[in-house]
Amino acid sequence: MKNGMISTTFATLLTGTSLLSGTLPTGSEAAESPFAVAMKKMEIDGLNIAYREAGDPNNPTVLLLHGFPTSSHMFRELIPELASDYHVIAPDYPGFGASDMPDAAEYDYSFANAAEIVTQLIDAKGVDDYAVYLMDYGAPVGYRMFAEHPDRVTGFIIQNGNAYEEGLRDFWDPIKAYWAEPSSENSDVLRGFLTMEATVWQFTHGVGDVSKISPDNYWHVQYLLDRPGNQEVQLEMFLDYGTNVGEYEKWQAMFREHQPPALIVWGQNDHIFPAEGAHLYLKDLKDVEFHLLDTGHFALEEYGEVIAAEILDFLPRTHN
Repeated sequence: MKNGMISTTFATLLTGTSLLSGTLPTGSEAAESPFAVAMKKMEIDGLNIAYREAGDPNNPTVLLLHGFPTSSHMFRELIPELASDYHVIAPDYPGFGASDMPDAAEYDYSFANAAEIVTQLIDAKGVDDYAVYLMDYGAPVGYRMFAEHPDRVTGFIIQNGNAYEEGLRDFWDPIKAYWAEPSSENSDVLRGFLTMEATVWQFTHGVGDVSKISPDNYWHVQYLLDRPGNQEVQLEMFLDYGTNVGEYEKWQAMFREHQPPALIVWGQNDHIFPAEGAHLYLKDLKDVEFHLLDTGHFALEEYGEVIAAEILDFLPRTHN
């Protein structure tokens, strides 16, 4: 009797499953949704470069460039917000996220190389021009791309990303010491930035409501930082950041010459890139929409809906 009931129930479940399978979208149909985010990889210069992609490639492209110490993961909630009207690409630089991480002794980890990798990626995707979201490390990567091909950039979305020497305040003193003398003693000081305590601080310092910051961020980032050899990768990037400072005047001159429209959405309580750095853009860019938000470094975590709305309001100006 019991076995018969189980058989009947199992048959009913199978029937229900069959009925459901006729109404739910197939994998290929689901992938056609503009909100579906594909996790992809492309081989570039012998490395597998990971990137997230969503939206119709026939629509205007928005390029999302992540900061330290995260990856395209920081855009996980923004991408679907943009994808109904835009083609969205968010890469992981070498040594970050799901991209390959060659040994720091065998690969030149630099902002110039990161910019070249991203340029090759969008070239391979057939992207001619794009608006670009610039956050933290994403700013020097994106501005290097802009310096090479200013005609391709239709607009800037600047979120806690610096382009002025005056924007590098006290937080940067130990990093500047490493630029001046890249000794093991100075590098050991910077290893403190790669700990879980430092990661949690980056995500929570200056935040109005810490309950809005998912701890998934810390675990995701720290797992990547704790991979064997990744500290050496990050130390190379800390050291190379100094080369960006020498490019600032060039970038500023190009801002004045080309005047791309810009949306500035900046966490004003950020200790890494304080609000002074946001105001400095107003010296060189004339077509600017400017917003200071009452949050910290990773403003998307607390103000994601606000930033997404501002971006969607701004982007039509970049392709009309």
